[in-house]
Amino acid sequence: MKYFIIIIILFLIWGFFIEPNLIVVKKYKIKNLGFKRIVFASDFHISKYGKNRLNRIIGLINAQKPDLVILGGDFIKGHTGKNTLPIEEIAYELSKINSITVSVLGNHDGWYDKYRVKNSLEKNGIKVLLNSNAKIGDLYISGVEDLQTGLPNIKTALEGTQNPRILVSHTPDIYYDVKDNVNLILAGHVHGGQVRVLGMPILVPSKYGNKFACGDYKETQNRMIVTKGLGTSILNVRLGTIPEIVLLEESE
Repeated sequence: MKYFIIIIILFLIWGFFIEPNLIVVKKYKIKNLGFKRIVFASDFHISKYGKNRLNRIIGLINAQKPDLVILGGDFIKGHTGKNTLPIEEIAYELSKINSITVSVLGNHDGWYDKYRVKNSLEKNGIKVLLNSNAKIGDLYISGVEDLQTGLPNIKTALEGTQNPRILVSHTPDIYYDVKDNVNLILAGHVHGGQVRVLGMPILVPSKYGNKFACGDYKETQNRMIVTKGLGTSILNVRLGTIPEIVLLEESE
């Protein structure tokens, strides 16, 4: 019994104090990107005391020397804004990313104030895509609104685009609704389940359950990559879901 209690205490220390503060780089090879190196980062959930962590994330993003950075939303911590670093400060720090940067918004951003978040990001040079798209070099980036706090319109987001193109959604739940052929879908939101026991997530906020918890998927004509994200929601705990940024490298 004594050793069991010790093991439980060690797991709690790891889950609450160590793993949430780690960050790794998850790499994927992608064909026909149009850029050699793209970073995708999502689910920041920056607390009011989290500026140093945000700067660590930005430093790691810049260390990858990306040609383009795509952000998946959820900059805000919590539902009410009481526990978050103000979006104006978050956006200013994100302006230190040394690359063209585009973003979609997440459900926490919507609950906080969608247009305040959008305006703050765009004042700091970050293009926000809400059922819209932007051409950067030869690549089209399309972004849909969040499923919980907006009305995602895939058709409108892709309008006027052609391959190579990436579709960005805060949630992976739009996967089977994408009827057009795109080079890649990027999503976050589910945090890999945030807590995993014996490798299985306990709870994934998706209508598909654990199916799209994190990783690389190819069940239709489209490939989708779902990141574990960077922050935490509800409880400040991660177990078996080390925070990550995603590096997409163009393959031959």
